[in-house]
Amino acid sequence: MRIQRLRLGFLTSNNGTSMRAIVEAIEAGRLAAEPLLVVSNRAGAPALEFAAAHRIPTRVIATRADPEAADTELAAALAGAGARLVILSGYLRKLGPRTLRAYENRILNIHPAMLPAFGGEGMYGRRVHEAVAAAGAAETGVSVHLVDAEYDHGPVVAARKLALAPGADAASIEAAVTAIEPAFFVEVLEAIALGRTVLPANPGIISDNLS
Repeated sequence: MRIQRLRLGFLTSNNGTSMRAIVEAIEAGRLAAEPLLVVSNRAGAPALEFAAAHRIPTRVIATRADPEAADTELAAALAGAGARLVILSGYLRKLGPRTLRAYENRILNIHPAMLPAFGGEGMYGRRVHEAVAAAGAAETGVSVHLVDAEYDHGPVVAARKLALAPGADAASIEAAVTAIEPAFFVEVLEAIALGRTVLPANPGIISDNLS
């Protein structure tokens, strides 16, 4: 079996919990990948300190003042680093058309619930778990999906369900989901590297070869 060595770029706004788990899996030899760049829209994001400690190049690209210029800079930074797969790890900004076009079908995000039922604009963090609790759902889970121009809209690549106790509140749901989320993202990337999960073709400016 041919193993693809994934060339990863990360986008994060805060702690980058999944990014940390992925980097640790790479360093432990469990994931055939190379972390090439960590980008944040916030200069004070703790994820940047983690990346620097692990000798991963970092960039800060603010988006609020000029989203169009930031989009151009982000697409160029990822391409310049050699990233072929982009991982969103708590990145709370909408991606622009240049980055989406360049990395079409090559941007992955993990959502802390089952999609499409509990996704969309504003559905992140505790808000997601509050919605699941309010709905009285019997199960929740995590969903890894491709990113497009709409929030939580791209096709789901893999998902894992998690049964909930009757009357579970948002805090307990969040704790249960947080416990499985990073490891599941690592599993999905392992499946991509091993060819067990195949992403759709990429028609953009980057090579379709993830290695």
